[in-house]
Amino acid sequence: MEVDHHDTSGETKSAINTWRYRHHFTYKADQGKNIIVQCNLCLPRVNLLSTSKTSTSNLKKHLDRTHLGCEARPDAKRGRKKEEYNGEESRHCQLKKLKAEIISKCMTQAKIDDLIFNFIVEDCQSFYVLEQPGFRKLISGLTEGLKSMDRVTLFTKVDQGFSRMREELMSKLSSIQYVCTTADIWTANNRSFFGMTCHWIDAGSLERKSAALGFARLQGRITYDTIAGRIHDIHVAYNIESKVQTTVTDNGSPFISVFREFAVDSQESDDDIGFYENVGSVLEGEPEQDMLLFLPTVQRCASHTLEQIVTEDFWQAVSQGPMCQLHYSAMAKVFAVWSKCHHLQVGMDAAEEIGKMALVVPAVIRWNVEYCAVQKIVSLSERELTELCARLEVPRLQPEEMAFLKEYVTVFHPLAFALELFQAEQKCYLGLVIPTVLSLKNKLNEQKDAANYFGEVINSIVVAIDVRFQELFASTEAKIATATTPQFRLWWMTASEREEMCSLLATEASQMDPCSVTEANTSRNISTIESEDDFFSYGSVKPSTQIQQRGVMEEVRKYVEGTGKSLECLQDFPRVKQLFLKYNTTLPSTAPVQRLFSQKGNLVTSQRNFLTDDYFERVQLLRYNSNVCSLITE
Repeated sequence: MEVDHHDTSGETKSAINTWRYRHHFTYKADQGKNIIVQCNLCLPRVNLLSTSKTSTSNLKKHLDRTHLGCEARPDAKRGRKKEEYNGEESRHCQLKKLKAEIISKCMTQAKIDDLIFNFIVEDCQSFYVLEQPGFRKLISGLTEGLKSMDRVTLFTKVDQGFSRMREELMSKLSSIQYVCTTADIWTANNRSFFGMTCHWIDAGSLERKSAALGFARLQGRITYDTIAGRIHDIHVAYNIESKVQTTVTDNGSPFISVFREFAVDSQESDDDIGFYENVGSVLEGEPEQDMLLFLPTVQRCASHTLEQIVTEDFWQAVSQGPMCQLHYSAMAKVFAVWSKCHHLQVGMDAAEEIGKMALVVPAVIRWNVEYCAVQKIVSLSERELTELCARLEVPRLQPEEMAFLKEYVTVFHPLAFALELFQAEQKCYLGLVIPTVLSLKNKLNEQKDAANYFGEVINSIVVAIDVRFQELFASTEAKIATATTPQFRLWWMTASEREEMCSLLATEASQMDPCSVTEANTSRNISTIESEDDFFSYGSVKPSTQIQQRGVMEEVRKYVEGTGKSLECLQDFPRVKQLFLKYNTTLPSTAPVQRLFSQKGNLVTSQRNFLTDDYFERVQLLRYNSNVCSLITE
């Protein structure tokens, strides 16, 4: 008689209840450690199975072998779910493998190393970032198992990148006819660095190109023979000593004395001799007698000259004028606002909340930065400024002080605009200086009659401009540079001076190397016959000097009478174009070399990251020259 599993003893019942398939098997007999069961799915055929009281492996094997496709199987539904899950998991694994395969083909270890190298160099990152666990996990996670290179590999790539960059740069400079260099010394964090950049104009596109040549650490006493040696060595190292037209420096006494001593055609005015007569004692060094150094002529920085005018001459004029007390009281209150916004977060938050803008705080000692900061203060309404002063707990600006600051912003806006022009790099040439200074004087004189506070100050500024730019106005090179700039031509000269300048341009153009002058419209001259003069030809017979000069003068006059302001019009005047390349290669300021010392407003000297001086220089040169030469190493 068939016995149901619910009628078994307690021990057997407990064992049966552990079976996963107990509803499809009927208990028959007890055999000690095993029991005999009947498979209900096999009915009406009797099929007795022996299985352990604590294991269902035999039952599972029976179902898999005999009833694999049966819908009545206890695990049929669960099997379908598991199969669906396994299918989804399989598709996920396939996508993951496909992604890994794509990454492995597109992102190799070498490419990862190159990208990390660019990241370190271009953003001035510390070399120690490679050893940070978070950075390593980031690279491993993004690249599916690829690793970040170590510092030893990075140092090797810096060496390779620097060698590659130097070769590419020297190859470019070898085909350039005229170059200009800028030099400056920067001291920060108890360290001094000498920087030099190189600039030229592409003969085809007439675009300004720039590169960094040096970023060396200066140790010990900084004497002017040391500075001269640095300049000379860098020029020689890049084979440009015969191509450098001028070297642009600031107006500091070290550089002026250097070029006074070693420049080939150094001619300084008598007014400067007394100012620099004690420079030897200041620099604490004398040049060696056997030192043979020859430097190009020096071009004083126009931006630095304007900075001197607006700081030294301006402050002197204000201190001696009737508005001295008003100026000091207004600026003291403005500086109090800046101080609170700079040192306290609540101050900056209050400025942004009330004025709906971020106030400029002049953290860098530059007049144009200070001017922009005053401009922001003046742009606030009287209510907003009063509320801001109350929130910051600083003295409130009186109406007369606000009127003084508003006139200050209006009067000196042309000077701030001129500084911005001089500190540009791509579209800034020596020929820009004279028209800018003349226009600046005219703009200042136009505001003199309407000024309530700065009438006398404007007079002092105009006189200072004449004195400090006197040497530039007398420079023949600066005049030719301005005359060959299509934007200005000769409009800035008087009628009596224009004929003399045309003759000077023709004389200079006739002395240009014929091999460097590419005649415009060559194909038209060869194939077109428009008159008898075009038909008759006498082979390679060269025209006489008189005829050649007549052709040069005709080209100069056509250029002068033209109206185009774009540099593209120089393509129609090949000789004038060569004069433009020669004299406008010179930059009017040292702004590019100053950018070499900073990265996104931060001094690179504070981000040395314990690198040696040699590697620090290499990294900085690679960063600056990334737009000129390729950083990726093969």
